[in-house]
Amino acid sequence: MSGNNQVRLDPTSLRGVAHPLRVRILGVLRLDGPATSTTLAERLGLSTGATSYHLRQLAAYGFVVEETGRGVGRERWWRAVHKGTVLAQETIQEAPAESEVYRRAVATTYSDNMERWLDESQVLPREWWAGSTLSDWPLRLTAAEAAELRRELGALIERYRSHSAPDAPEGAELVWLQIQLLPFVRRAEGG
Repeated sequence: MSGNNQVRLDPTSLRGVAHPLRVRILGVLRLDGPATSTTLAERLGLSTGATSYHLRQLAAYGFVVEETGRGVGRERWWRAVHKGTVLAQETIQEAPAESEVYRRAVATTYSDNMERWLDESQVLPREWWAGSTLSDWPLRLTAAEAAELRRELGALIERYRSHSAPDAPEGAELVWLQIQLLPFVRRAEGG
């Protein structure tokens, strides 16, 4: 476990979440709160059997827990245990195949978010125009500068994360921030 209610993946826990549907299910539970396998299936366009299976796998690895005292009959509600996930470079090196599956599933989620935003941006209220962008800035940085940029962006983002749902200011809406800091390193000839 890491700070800010985030889980730090290790090679074992990575196996529990390294599946595209599990990444999607976990994301929905983190964003929208507790749900049943039926409501998740409807939201994600899946069968209830698939969502039930993946919820059980996520539970076995400690990513979700059953929300007891909720629902009727055999209805089971599930909630995410952590608000975020951290995948460290050491884990990527220890479990490269699972890390790749996980990171590709996360990248697909990012792409889906951009597509959804583009679909909805045509009706975005005018007051939100200045607070939205789909931009990139190719930078020439050293490894140390890239690491410092990542730290500085993280510190800035933490100032705004304090606006959790119950404490958010009046008029606050969900704003999805995605950052990709992607070094494309050219290898020296013969190296």
